[in-house]
Amino acid sequence: MSIDAKHVVITGGGTGVGRAMAEAFAAAGAKVTITGRREAPLRKVAAQHRFIGWITCDVTDPDAVAGAFRQARGLNGPVSVVVANAGAAESVPFSRMAYDQLQNMLAVNLGGVVNTWQAALPDMKAQGWGRLIAVASTAGLKGYAYASGYAAAKHAVVGLTRSLALELCDSGITANALCPGFIETPMLERSIANITEKTGMEDAAARASLLSGNPQRRFIQPDEVAGAALWLCSEAARGVNGHALAISGGEI
Repeated sequence: MSIDAKHVVITGGGTGVGRAMAEAFAAAGAKVTITGRREAPLRKVAAQHRFIGWITCDVTDPDAVAGAFRQARGLNGPVSVVVANAGAAESVPFSRMAYDQLQNMLAVNLGGVVNTWQAALPDMKAQGWGRLIAVASTAGLKGYAYASGYAAAKHAVVGLTRSLALELCDSGITANALCPGFIETPMLERSIANITEKTGMEDAAARASLLSGNPQRRFIQPDEVAGAALWLCSEAARGVNGHALAISGGEI
C-alpha cells in the first residue's frame, strides 16, 4: 500500500463504514483523523487505536470543516487522503417531499463532500499526490422509489467526482466514488425501522424487501467498502480516476 504514515481524514468516522475505514487505514499504517457530529462514538473508535485522532464537526458547515482540517493538520500533518463518508438518508414519496427535505439531503450528501474535498485539496496539491474518495451509493447510479432526494444528491456526488477527476488529472490526485448497496450499519437499521413504521410491514419482510435487490441476497459489510477505499489508495489503483465503483453483489 502507498498510505504508510500518510494522513487520512474520514468524515462520519464514528460508526458504520466510517469506523471500519478508520480501523482499516490505521491498521495499514496511516495516521487517521475521524470527524463526526457526536463526540462519544468518535472517542470510542479513537480509544481502540493509537493512530486515530478525532474532531467533532458538521460537514454541512464549510467554516466548521475548514476549522476541523486546521486542527487535523495540527494533529497529524498535511492531509494526503480524505474519505467523504458522512451522509444521511430519508424516505418520502416525491409528491410529499418538502423543499427543506430536499435541501437537507443535498446539504449532507453533496455539500458535505464539496466542503470536505475543498478543505483537503490544498495539501494534496502541495504534495503532488492525493486521494479524494466519496462514499456515494448505488442510489448514485440508479433510482430508488421513495428516495428521490437522496438519489438526486448521490447522483450529484458521482457527477462531481467525474468532473473533478478531469480537473485534477495531471496533478497526482485522483477522485473516485464508492457506490455500495445496502450496508449492514446503524443507518440500515434506521431505514428498516422507517419502513416498518410507515407501512406496517414486519421487520423480516422489510429486510427481505431490501435484500431482494442484491443478487447475492445479502447486505454489504462495512469492511468491503473499507477494503475498496484502501485499494484506491494503492499504487495499483493510480490509474483509476473519476470512477464510480459499485459494491453491490451485482445489483448494478
